[in-house]
Amino acid sequence: MIRRLTAMMLLGWALGFAAFMLTLPGPAGDTRTDAIVVPTGAAKRIDRGLTLLEAGAARRMLVTGTAPGVTRADLVREYGHARAIACCVDLGGEAVDTRGNGEETARWVGAHGYRSLRLVTSDWHARRARLELAQAIGSDVSILVDGVKGEPSLRQSLNEYHKLLLRRLVLLWERFR
Repeated sequence: MIRRLTAMMLLGWALGFAAFMLTLPGPAGDTRTDAIVVPTGAAKRIDRGLTLLEAGAARRMLVTGTAPGVTRADLVREYGHARAIACCVDLGGEAVDTRGNGEETARWVGAHGYRSLRLVTSDWHARRARLELAQAIGSDVSILVDGVKGEPSLRQSLNEYHKLLLRRLVLLWERFR
């Protein structure tokens, strides 16, 4: 009995991980939103967000979780896009983790009254980032996930999968408590 239960749990975990890796979100296409949110972290996220901003995919962009002291001038030196950064990019320096990104973004969204967001993040991080963002913002704001192709190691992928599972369990627990 215990062996079967253990085997079923292990099979469920393995199938879940396979589905997690095989269904990573990609770019969201041409859909326009009120704003773009880019959590700092892996490469190519900010580049993608700035390219979308310049293409008119949104009016404004938040880079959430920036390191203390980072300025718009630093972004211009690193990524170019001087005009878009000067007019339309806000830097959020309060968040230190994914949950903090969601909370920081929720405050920013509330201050601006946005109704739709494009979340630009690494494909392997997108599900948990969206979960945290949706939890912080609520259901009044639509969230479009725009996955940036990443190349996580097996360890990173497993770590992210486990964080997602644990966060879902915590939220489920809180809901029924």
